[in-house]
Amino acid sequence: MNAPMMRLDHVSYAVGPDGMDATVDRIVSALGVERVRGGIHPRFGTRNAIIPLANRQYLEVVEVLDHPSADKAPFGQAVRNRSQVGGGWMGWCVTVDDLAPFEERLGRRAVPGNRKFPDGQELTWRQIGIKGLIADPQVPYLLRWDDGTEDLHPSQAYEPEAELVRLSIAGSRDRVADWLSCPDADPFADVDVDWVAPSGTPGIMSVTFRSPQGHVTI
Repeated sequence: MNAPMMRLDHVSYAVGPDGMDATVDRIVSALGVERVRGGIHPRFGTRNAIIPLANRQYLEVVEVLDHPSADKAPFGQAVRNRSQVGGGWMGWCVTVDDLAPFEERLGRRAVPGNRKFPDGQELTWRQIGIKGLIADPQVPYLLRWDDGTEDLHPSQAYEPEAELVRLSIAGSRDRVADWLSCPDADPFADVDVDWVAPSGTPGIMSVTFRSPQGHVTI
């Protein structure tokens, strides 16, 4: 299978026990940037806040809602699971130009997602791989934004003031390379990935940003 073109799209941080506003306030204060109130994902039973980043990337702070969708949707389950253990980095997301090879390999269809803006515009996409992330948090999930939504990408909410420069992941480069069906698990020219042997649960350990406050690791 030829690997689709891919790039790092965003990183997801699940809220802690003190809730959305306090979690977001800590992060934006550390980075010296502004937040953007995102919105509700009705299909997933979650809501988010956005911090736009350079290179058409963003940081998403996400919270599960008391809604039936959150019990059924893997994304809602993943957010709840991470928040219940104190919050923190939940996962990373890779955008690809073609989800079909991953649908074929995983044996299921990508699921639609959507978020409406106050002005009535709607951001839509399809994603796959959340069940994989739940089982093995080191692997990213995959997403393809629907055509015609380019100007609504969360990174475009305001002129980015920060840039993601490094991921530190407890896990195996080979495992992630196999998951992505690419020969290198770090195919992102603008982001460094440090692989650390896991001593416990694998997954993102920290993310480093270049921001108005200098280099900040969260």
